[in-house]
Amino acid sequence: MSDQPAFPAPPDDDLRETVDLMGKLVARMSDRVDTQTKILKDLDGTVAEARSAAFTAAEQTDPEHYGQLVGETIDGKINDNLVRMGQMCVDLFNASNRAEDALKKAEEDKSASLRQVWDREQKVKQLKSRLPWFGLGAVVLALALSVLLPRFLASNVSACAVLGASWTTTTTGVDACVFYVE
Repeated sequence: MSDQPAFPAPPDDDLRETVDLMGKLVARMSDRVDTQTKILKDLDGTVAEARSAAFTAAEQTDPEHYGQLVGETIDGKINDNLVRMGQMCVDLFNASNRAEDALKKAEEDKSASLRQVWDREQKVKQLKSRLPWFGLGAVVLALALSVLLPRFLASNVSACAVLGASWTTTTTGVDACVFYVE
């Protein structure tokens, strides 16, 4: 006989359940293996890209190749840019001169305008200082005309007719402009 104790055989239901569990376990392991395979493929692509980048970096850091690129860049691009920048400097200098001339002209115009305004203000001040005298002269003229105008009009034949009066001679022989009341 053997050294191992004899175990009774498990029932069929237990065997089916065990086989099902083992099937599920194998399916899970298969899914994990598939996931790991996908990760390994992605990692392989990343390694290939890193290798390509390393070769490109090695080529770009090669002093001879880098010097050639710098020389081509200087000859092809920078020279044209330097010429354009020089022309731009000349254009900016010319524009600056024109702007300076325009600013000088504007300053002169401003000074002339301010001078004209100041002259006008002085004339207004003079007029304001003379205004009371003009008013007084107007009052004196109005008073003089109110006294003298009727006397002048009354001493002239045609003016008397314009006023609507009659020119007559008084009994004492003096000519007069008379208004008759009807």
